Amino acid sequence: MSSESGHRLYVKGRHLSYVRSKRTTHPNTSLIKIEGVDDQNAATFYLGKRIAFVYRAKREVNGSKIRVIWGKVTRPHGNSGVVRAKFKHNLPPKSFGATVRVFLYPSAI
Repeated sequence: MSSESGHRLYVKGRHLSYVRSKRTTHPNTSLIKIEGVDDQNAATFYLGKRIAFVYRAKREVNGSKIRVIWGKVTRPHGNSGVVRAKFKHNLPPKSFGATVRVFLYPSAI
């Protein structure tokens, strides 16, 4: 592998929404659409994988304005490859539609 080409250790995903019913939202569980995953069987590969929501804040902490909220994939949601995820701190509603990083660890293969 050449050092010039970039190598991502994660797959991109999108924060769609919270798990919800008709009127009630449950912010402790988020729905994530992972790039390239289009059915429930493909989504099962990502169960237990770590997710990071990376964002920039205004104030510097420890010399960096970049912050991360960590979570993990808990189960599939529906038949179209969407997964449910729980985060250490609930994702803010402002992050709907934002990109998250789905890391390929811990690995079972």
